[in-house]
Formats: sequence, structure tokens, C-alpha cells
Amino acid sequence: MLIKFEEIYRDIDSLPEEAQILLLDFIQLLKKRYPQTESENHSQKKSLYKKFDEIGLIGCCSVEENLSTTYKEVLSNTLDKNMTC
Repeated sequence: MLIKFEEIYRDIDSLPEEAQILLLDFIQLLKKRYPQTESENHSQKKSLYKKFDEIGLIGCCSVEENLSTTYKEVLSNTLDKNMTC
């Protein structure tokens, strides 16, 4: 069975907040009922990374290499440019 994560995300996102909270509660219940070992968690993370990579969420944008340290300056420059237009 092929799980369509994008479709699931859209479905969840379209639910009212109360239903989303109920869904989170249900997921917590399932996690308690079906606990995973550390090795299962690790392999699940690998497959999740692979799935994200396959749908294009890994490396889906291009930014400056040092943006994590210069983000305030970049944001300020961007806002200044947009404010003068």
C-alpha cells in the first residue's frame, strides 16, 4: 500500500482545530499501543527522510550558504527594499 502523505496532510489541514486535536490524541494512543524499539524508530526516520526526498521536500529551496548567521541582515535589506516600493 502506497501511503500518500501529501494527501493525508491536506486532509488533516482541512479539518477544524478540534478534529485535529482529536487526531493527535488518537495518534498518541496508537503510539502507546504499538511501541517501537529504538532500531525501528531509526529505520522509520530513514524511510521518512527518503520519502521527503522523493517528493522534493529535501533541498527544495536555495538560499545563501551563511543565511543562518546573516538572516537578520538579509531580512532587514529585504524589508527596506519592499518598503520603498
